[in-house]
Amino acid sequence: MNIDFSSLPTPCYIVDERLLIKNLEILKSVQDRTGCSILLAQKGFSMYSVYPLIGQYLKGVTSSSLFEARLGYEEMGKEVHIYAPAYIEEEFDEILRYCDHIVFNSFNEWDKYKEKVKNYKTKKIECGIRINPEYSEIETHLYDPCYNSSRLGVTLSNFKEDKLEGLDGLHFHTMCEQNSDTLERTIKVVDEKFGKYIKDMKWLNFGGGHHITRVDYDIESLIRSISYFQDKYGVKVYLEPGEAIALNTGYLVAKVLDIVENGMKIAILDASAACHMPDVLEMPYRPNIIDAGKPGEYDYSYRLGSHTCLAGDVIGDYSFKKPLSPGDKLVFCDMAHYTMVKNNTFNGINLPAILLYNEKDGAKIIKKFGYEDFKSRL
Repeated sequence: MNIDFSSLPTPCYIVDERLLIKNLEILKSVQDRTGCSILLAQKGFSMYSVYPLIGQYLKGVTSSSLFEARLGYEEMGKEVHIYAPAYIEEEFDEILRYCDHIVFNSFNEWDKYKEKVKNYKTKKIECGIRINPEYSEIETHLYDPCYNSSRLGVTLSNFKEDKLEGLDGLHFHTMCEQNSDTLERTIKVVDEKFGKYIKDMKWLNFGGGHHITRVDYDIESLIRSISYFQDKYGVKVYLEPGEAIALNTGYLVAKVLDIVENGMKIAILDASAACHMPDVLEMPYRPNIIDAGKPGEYDYSYRLGSHTCLAGDVIGDYSFKKPLSPGDKLVFCDMAHYTMVKNNTFNGINLPAILLYNEKDGAKIIKKFGYEDFKSRL
């Protein structure tokens, strides 16, 4: 059964539960074949209404802040990992309540908090250090954790062997939307630089950026990379993808408000790149639209822009088989990850409603937003 996008309110995000399950089954198969643990990186996808479903397949969540950690603890109730470039001291006691694993960005941070972790009586919390192997293949500097003078992770020259007592694992994150061939090259560098420290650890976290559920992803190569470290050092391997969970599972439905002309036809929408899909401007990239093509591919070409006052709030140029008119609905693809978690109310623009689709309930509204959501942030 297909989703009837024409019946949906706009703007709205809608996640197709069937596609989400398809991704989760792929990820679970990797866990089953290797014994590794895969975690949901909440920074990419935090639609907690589907956390119970995700928890049936994955081992838990990873967090970048106190609020993410609490969300994962309360809504999924499985393993909760956290990493931050630095922790806010006033929040750390609460972080201890929610987290099973804490990764520190520096040995200074480890020194600062290790006694608190050690003396925490309620449960055993495992700790790790993030390493920076100074190797990545990411072209966009905004997303490159190993870019020159990066603040993320400890480089080999700054690694302190005498500070390892009490640490259980090492963590590296060097990838962004990449295939497993990049991982294979990366782990060679990690092993060469940090192998002598890995052998004394309980676990090794490969971080995120693994596009495991992409159609062309080489899962066999991923399996080899996981098995390499597990077999060589006897460590448990964690992966924490965000996009791979929600990749190609969701849409953003928008409505045409007006058509104007200035050298070309421009369609003004009730959705915004700046507010509702920031990565379109930050990455940048051009999202696909159902039944649309590149400029000139079909008979009617338009530039799509938002109704905000930001001059550059433009999504891109597209062509259509029929002319666009006010009231027409456009469906942007792959809009589950890095949208809901990054959107904002600039200009007082309302946030899109959040919907979930499954065959039993059809399209169900999970959450709608209004003036109070805008006002309460100010």
